[in-house]
Amino acid sequence: MKIVTSLSFRGQCREAFEFYAKVLGGKITAAFPYGDGPPDMPMTDEKYKTWLMHCWLEVGDQALMGADMDLQWAKNIDKPKNGFDVTLHTQDKAEGERWFNALSEGGTKVMPFQETFWSPGFGSLIDKFGIPWMVNVMPSADWKPQQA
Repeated sequence: MKIVTSLSFRGQCREAFEFYAKVLGGKITAAFPYGDGPPDMPMTDEKYKTWLMHCWLEVGDQALMGADMDLQWAKNIDKPKNGFDVTLHTQDKAEGERWFNALSEGGTKVMPFQETFWSPGFGSLIDKFGIPWMVNVMPSADWKPQQA
C-alpha cells in the first residue's frame, strides 16, 4: 500500500509542483491539463484548459498528487488549508533546514526551524501556495536535547 497526499490549487498546481520538484529533488511524472480531457468534457471557462486535472510528483519512493480546482468543484478551495500538513522527515538536520528555508520562501513561517525536546530540528510553515508543511529531523538513538 502507498498513501499519497493530494493537494488542490486554483490554477497554480503546475507552478507549485515544479517548485516542490526543485526543492525536494523529485520528478513530475504526470501533468494532464483539463484541455487535454475528452472532447465532451464541459469547459465553462477558457482558463481551465491550462489548469491541471492531475499531477504526480515522485520523490524517491514517495509521491504527491495534485490538481487545480475551482469553487464549483471544491466549495472551500478559496479558504486556507486546514486540518493537515505535508510532513517531511529526514535524519539530516542540514537537509531539513534547507527544505524548510526553501519551502518557506514567499510563505509564512509558523514555527521557526529549531531544536525541540523531540528533535534536533523541527519547523512548520505555510508555503506561498497556501499549503501547510512540517519538517522534522528524526533524532539518532543517542541524541539528547541541548536545552534539557
